[in-house]
Amino acid sequence: MNTSEQSWFALTAKHQHEATVTRMLAAKGVVAFHPTYTVVRRWKDRNKSLQMPLFPGYVFFAGGQDRRVEILSTPGVFSIVSFGNMVAEISAEEVEAIRGAVANQMPLQPHPFLSEGDRVRVTCGPLAGVSGILLRHRDTCRLILSIELLGRSAAVEIDSTMVERIPVAERLGHQTWTEQALNLSN
Repeated sequence: MNTSEQSWFALTAKHQHEATVTRMLAAKGVVAFHPTYTVVRRWKDRNKSLQMPLFPGYVFFAGGQDRRVEILSTPGVFSIVSFGNMVAEISAEEVEAIRGAVANQMPLQPHPFLSEGDRVRVTCGPLAGVSGILLRHRDTCRLILSIELLGRSAAVEIDSTMVERIPVAERLGHQTWTEQALNLSN
């Protein structure tokens, strides 16, 4: 199944049950994705590496709209992210960017959602073709990968020589989910 061509959606899950929900959905044959990142926590006597949810409270799934009741009846699932009675579709490009970073074991971490800044496109490497917002942090550059619908972002370290600025004309063609919703209401 080619998930890059499928519609992606998000569901809200019970706190700290995202991994369990993902496993249960996979057992039901639903393509589910729950990105995590590693954090080291220090206790008095030791350090421990923990896998934490990159987007706490959310699990992504591809397709499956015909199985809505089965998805919603999964223990730990609260709801499918919607606007009114319309299920909100997430850009496949956004989800595939996060999946690519996770699959290539790139160091990810949560990042505050940004709506302003230079939009850039990666020109080479495992994330070639992926676009995001460039942010400088100390002596490194980070690419901010966002799920606009959820207002959530993740930052991945990247070499600044591997990105090119997206021309303004091309950026103007990019509509956010709020702009899409406004167009639907007109």
